[in-house]
This record gives sequence, C-alpha cells and structure tokens, in this order.
Amino acid sequence: MLAEVEQYLKMIDDLRAQVGALLSGLPAEALNWRPIEGDDDHATNSLAVLATHVAGSEHFWIAEVIAQHPATRVRSAEFEIVTDSAELLLERLAAVGQETQKILSGLDAAVLAETRQVQGRPAPVPVRWAILHVIDHTALHVGHMQLTRQLWQGGRAAGGPRWFERVGNG
Repeated sequence: MLAEVEQYLKMIDDLRAQVGALLSGLPAEALNWRPIEGDDDHATNSLAVLATHVAGSEHFWIAEVIAQHPATRVRSAEFEIVTDSAELLLERLAAVGQETQKILSGLDAAVLAETRQVQGRPAPVPVRWAILHVIDHTALHVGHMQLTRQLWQGGRAAGGPRWFERVGNG
C-alpha cells in the first residue's frame, strides 16, 4: 500500500474512532437529543444524525465517487435518523470503515492523480481531494459531536485521548 494512502487511512480511522467514542455509553435519549430543535437553519443535529451523516458521506466519497460504485446513498434520510441505541450506529461506522479500507488500500499513484465526476457537478474533483474532503468533513462533524455531547452532559467535556495519545507520538 502506498505510504500516502496508509496515512489517509490512519486519519480516517482515527476520526471514525472518535465518532464511535462519542456515541459509546450514551442512552438513546442522548443520542437523539438536539441542542436546538426545529426545522429551519437554526436547528442542530443529534449525535445519531451526525454519526449517520459521517458514515453516509464517507461511503459516498470513497465508494460512490472514488471507486465509482452504484449510487446507494440517500443523504436526506441521514438527517431523519432516530436510534434506540449506539450499536446500530457503531455497526454502520464499522462497515463503512471496512469498505474504505478495501477501496483505498487498492489505490495506486496513477488513480490518486485521476479525477472523478460528482453528481452532475460541472467540474470533476481530484481523487486526492475527495479523500482529503472525507477527512476534513469528518473532523468538522467530530467537533460538532464533541460540543453536542458536552452540552448533553451539562457542560462537562466528553474527554478522550489527545492527538499525540491517539497516534502514539507521545
């Protein structure tokens, strides 16, 4: 496997693990809670919605865009999810992680240099950009999830290892 791809996979796996850690140990009420309710632009998303959206987005960019698998994502459904427990969310994240590992580990330098068309957008995107977008997008939502969990916990941070503890570069 290319060293570049290996680093991308480590980053995506780390972010996905952070999502999982933010879900773990919470009751359904916490997973489905929205700090600001509503149907307009001022509403916020629940932890369950954010985790489902992160998994859906990763699948879309890696499988549907980069690997050019048939389209299966229904983005709007990601924002309607209500869950009974974290287990289904964690299973979905794990399945997407396996899919991402399989697809990205098979990429070579030539494919990384290619471009892909995305859902009728006028200009194609570079494969590298698509991978980096998964990292960027997931990191953004990890931050949202950290704040949502902190609010649910009455202001107490979720905790968790710092970056140097996660990558083993203490």
